Amino acid sequence: MPFDTTIILGAVAYDPKVVSIWEGIREYFNDAGAPFDFVLFSNYERQVQALLAGHVDIAWNTPLAHVRVQHHTHGQSLSLGMRDSDRDFHSRLIVRTDSGISSPKDLIGKKLAVGSADSTQARILPLHFLKESGADLNSVRLLLFDTDAGKHGDTGTSELDVLEALRRGDADAGTVGDLIWVMEQAAGHIDTTLLKSVWTSPPFDHCMFDALPDLDAGKIERFTSALFAMTWDNPEHRRLLELEGLKKWMPPREEGYDSLRVAIAEQGYPL
Repeated sequence: MPFDTTIILGAVAYDPKVVSIWEGIREYFNDAGAPFDFVLFSNYERQVQALLAGHVDIAWNTPLAHVRVQHHTHGQSLSLGMRDSDRDFHSRLIVRTDSGISSPKDLIGKKLAVGSADSTQARILPLHFLKESGADLNSVRLLLFDTDAGKHGDTGTSELDVLEALRRGDADAGTVGDLIWVMEQAAGHIDTTLLKSVWTSPPFDHCMFDALPDLDAGKIERFTSALFAMTWDNPEHRRLLELEGLKKWMPPREEGYDSLRVAIAEQGYPL
């Protein structure tokens, strides 16, 4: 059987729009001379297993899945690219205006709502950064929202649960990603007389294309060449870029995941 030159990419179906996104990208890659197809997974754990087993060539991974792949390959996995919007993410501490909370140190004795256990931006990193900022988490009562487990916070559902808990008065404060906070404000869903942001985390990075170190060099070259050739100035490219939430594909960088590696170790999160 001849060697299959088709690049097989794994992505998680966290939303129906994912199908349209990757069908459009498949058409673009094929037209660009980089034979391409994709496989959708229901969760990132299964996707990481498929990548490690060689069932897909490349995986479009969350930060947690990215760090997990690196862990299981002893740091030998290949990082191929990321969105401009994946750089310098932040988490927010949102509080009720009547809570008396103006900084992380004021969380003593308060109830803090947090997102899914596998959400980098709504639980893992905000808890890490809040502790670094002086919050005594041992004195904080946590209200946990573990919705959409396996999606690593991609759906944003647990963050919306956090905001709703704050509106109801079930919690004094909550952690969400900056993206959800901005989107909910833009949609007019935030009553500024009731909720406000009092703290923003240090920056961290988000999604990454991962591959195993033995991936065929030709596939890597075709994938990265086609990926980085996409441009905002091309209307058809722009349509796909907008669907995936970026303006430009960027080369990989690893320093944006250092805080996550530390947080995982501190919290004993299983990899």
